[in-house]
Amino acid sequence: MSFFSPKIGIDLGTTNVLVFVPGKGVVINEPSVVAVGKAHGKGGGNKILAIGIEAKKMIGRTPGDIIAYRPMKDGVIADYRVTEAMLRYFMKKALGRNPFKPTVLVSVPAGVTSTEKRAVIEAAMKAGAKNAYVVKEPILAAIGAGIPIHEPMGRMVADIGGGTIDVAVISLGGIVASTSVKCAGDRLDRAIVDYVKKQYNLAIGDKTAEEVKIKVGAAVPMNEELTMPIKGRDLMSGLPRTVDLSTNDLVTAMSRELREMTQAIRKVLQDTPPELAADIIDNGIILTGGSSQLRQMPELVYRRTGVIAKLGQDPYFCVARGTGIALKHLDTYQKSILAKQ
Repeated sequence: MSFFSPKIGIDLGTTNVLVFVPGKGVVINEPSVVAVGKAHGKGGGNKILAIGIEAKKMIGRTPGDIIAYRPMKDGVIADYRVTEAMLRYFMKKALGRNPFKPTVLVSVPAGVTSTEKRAVIEAAMKAGAKNAYVVKEPILAAIGAGIPIHEPMGRMVADIGGGTIDVAVISLGGIVASTSVKCAGDRLDRAIVDYVKKQYNLAIGDKTAEEVKIKVGAAVPMNEELTMPIKGRDLMSGLPRTVDLSTNDLVTAMSRELREMTQAIRKVLQDTPPELAADIIDNGIILTGGSSQLRQMPELVYRRTGVIAKLGQDPYFCVARGTGIALKHLDTYQKSILAKQ
């Protein structure tokens, strides 16, 4: 029977879309970017030119009549039509030649409203799903990180992605306390862009900022600094110029955003019932998501909360892996699964 309705788990992120197929693992890991061409002439809608990796290459490098943008903003759907086209493209790519409609499970941020939830389900159904479920990201991140979420034991997960940081305390398969703050990887990139502009009078793109963050960035100051030359446009002369950025420059650049992220974790700890708070001190805080891989992130969380933090296994893939496990055991996770169309 399972042969007839294939199953797909989708980690629908602000910056990347990961598609998990049970038995195969993560089959797609592409940027959630769509390149749209402005149509000329009467009554022409915008035409979708490229999706994913192809579209990301176009960011910041497109002629005026092509716009490359992200249909997801801060973890939720900003442009419904384009998100649907993106989902259809990734589902088709993941299924290959399978003619049957898939059962799809999609991740959503912890702070999602019921309207936003419905939008995700509708987009998946319109994109060709037979059934669509949505599950909150921290639950999936916890499942993917191998945390036994059904035990009567408090576990804390902070899933730090591109658009949001989702923090939740989970016990007995449900979320006890949670928050979702729209401050994560993208905001760190923007902070670096602003810092370089202020300090060095140099304009750099988001892509350069992301690259320098990954290569030399850290969450707390380091004694042994790394440096990296970055190229940009001098704001005075308008000509290209190169400057060297060091780790501690980046720590300074990102400090406000990092504080906001740790604030979110502190807030959830403050809302946690005492019994569960005791469990969290014993178990520590599990960090998942792409941005949790910033150097020294666990150390920063420990300094700000006094609770030991550790990275989940392959933090970037935790949510996607969680979708796969939840699909396999739909009945077990029924309570954590929100809506079905």
